[in-house]
Amino acid sequence: MTSTLPRTVCWLPCWSSTQPRIGLEHLLLTDRSADSVVLAVDGERGPFRLDYRLAWDEAWRLQSADLITSAEGSTETLQLRTDGRGRWRDASGRAIAELDGCLDLDIWPTPFTNSFPIRREPLAVGERREFRMAWIDAITLTCRAQAQAYSRISETCYRFESLDGSGFIADLDVDGEGLVLDYPGLFERVRC
Repeated sequence: MTSTLPRTVCWLPCWSSTQPRIGLEHLLLTDRSADSVVLAVDGERGPFRLDYRLAWDEAWRLQSADLITSAEGSTETLQLRTDGRGRWRDASGRAIAELDGCLDLDIWPTPFTNSFPIRREPLAVGERREFRMAWIDAITLTCRAQAQAYSRISETCYRFESLDGSGFIADLDVDGEGLVLDYPGLFERVRC
């Protein structure tokens, strides 16, 4: 995959049926870190702001995730640390057994975290792999393990499958760095 780092990447949230394309994610990306702000409106919980910072090693193995969510006058924080081999700890250093075996994380609502399995585990066209992800609802800052799969459909397209029983599937077009261009019905990349 090519690399043009550091860079800025922006996405519009499109998931709201009542307020589509209201909000923005602004991501500052370097070779081993991301610093992002997401401003959006959740249909049930209203407007919110998510700030997140992620750090990883040269092999795209996550090391840390720091999240701050602000909504309806309250602010919540979540800090996670991982050894890159599937062991997670909270801000106090306590082990999070439920996340054992999760190598990557998937933060709702951002398409950026889809890049971790794509970058960390390169697939040949036609190949499919299953992953155990640390899935974070950033509006409530809850975290749980979730099974997902990625299949490489073409040089620039990956099929994402949630294996949580919902049947959710999306074909994700990516750029040369494995960053999502468009996530049908959920996110659209701002092209400058």
